[in-house]
Amino acid sequence: MKKIIALVMALLVVALCGVATAEDAPKIGVAIYQFADNFMTLYRTELARYLTEDCGIPAENIVIMDGKNDQAEQTNQIDSFIADNVDVLIINLVQSSSAASVIQKADAAGIPVVFINREPVADDMALSENICYVGADARQSGTFQGEIVAETENKGDINGNGTVDYVMIMGDPENIDAQYRTEYSIKALTDAGLAVNKLFEQRGDWDQTKGQELAATALSQYGNDIDVIFCNNDAMALGAYQAIVDAGRVVGEDIYLLGVDCLDECKAMVEAGTMTGTVLNDHIGQSHTAADVALKAAAGEKMEKYYWVDYVKVTK
Repeated sequence: MKKIIALVMALLVVALCGVATAEDAPKIGVAIYQFADNFMTLYRTELARYLTEDCGIPAENIVIMDGKNDQAEQTNQIDSFIADNVDVLIINLVQSSSAASVIQKADAAGIPVVFINREPVADDMALSENICYVGADARQSGTFQGEIVAETENKGDINGNGTVDYVMIMGDPENIDAQYRTEYSIKALTDAGLAVNKLFEQRGDWDQTKGQELAATALSQYGNDIDVIFCNNDAMALGAYQAIVDAGRVVGEDIYLLGVDCLDECKAMVEAGTMTGTVLNDHIGQSHTAADVALKAAAGEKMEKYYWVDYVKVTK
């Protein structure tokens, strides 16, 4: 009977998007891989705002934990959420390879899981009917990066040697977003009939400082041979930009620079011409969708397996 009453109250939350007390509302556990990440800061802030202000969930019913980029730390946090009997989990994994373990634990406890931002592999997504993924298709973001380069006046061959010579600064190569952005940015160039040459590719783990260090290394090694620096996210692109400036290069004149996320700072740089382009990773659309799906799941509604939010190409 208690579960039936809880289900009815949760359904009322979804239907009316407003609750009277914390007892009436679902308990939501949110695990974020790292609070220090620029994009996930925007995401979690909007997620919390939307749940409380627009959906009427009391703030005390929403617990958001910082995984500190440590999977062991995040696993402990998820275990605590399960022990606290939350009604739904929203999880941005530190390591996508941990998805199977999380799914099995949540499934055993009867808790639905909404994965966000870091997509588990298809085999893991098939482990349960009580999970879903909300995000954007990273293949699209990589394709948009490549298209931005192919659409420049010289089609990315800024030094005129007949080849797009590029540097790739990856996120975490275990992350499917990093894999797809790396692959599809270059595929877009080759699909456009352009010759490409990879000069340098290293992991920057989504970090601005690492992005600067890797770009500086590449610029030191390859100098004017570099036409394009691709970065899997804007944080690393911001670091790469500083390295470009330090090397005496000028974006748009003798080198191109691409990112993903459309952070406000990078959007301004694109408008100013100091960044060639970025791709909007819609944290508002994704966080709202994740919240809506989580509330429905807490109310016992069946989830679709995937909920996609489109990326948007951003150029001057």
